[in-house]
Amino acid sequence: MAVSKSSPPTKTSKKLSRPRQTQILKALADPKRFRLLEKIAKASCPLGCAEALAALAIAPATLSHHIKELETAGLIHAQRQGKFVFLTLNLDVWSALLASLAALTPAYCGPTATAG
Repeated sequence: MAVSKSSPPTKTSKKLSRPRQTQILKALADPKRFRLLEKIAKASCPLGCAEALAALAIAPATLSHHIKELETAGLIHAQRQGKFVFLTLNLDVWSALLASLAALTPAYCGPTATAG
């Protein structure tokens, strides 16, 4: 059975609630989780847990914990195939998060004059 590059459909709406945004940002705040996300994003196909384990040099239980946190936050999908688990980004959640963050950008009000 081949692993598809596309993400499975999710029930994520375009707009994230404040608690959901907070949950996602907390998941991103851990440096090892962020490195794991970078590895998943840069992989040309779904990243196997064995590859992630070797790249991050952490204990299997620690990797499992980080995967669970990222899955709970909705940032990744973990697909089991036999005894292997493959990781992909949940692009729907990433798009919604980026839209939420972009909404924080202040409107451009023109050049500011400085008194001199």
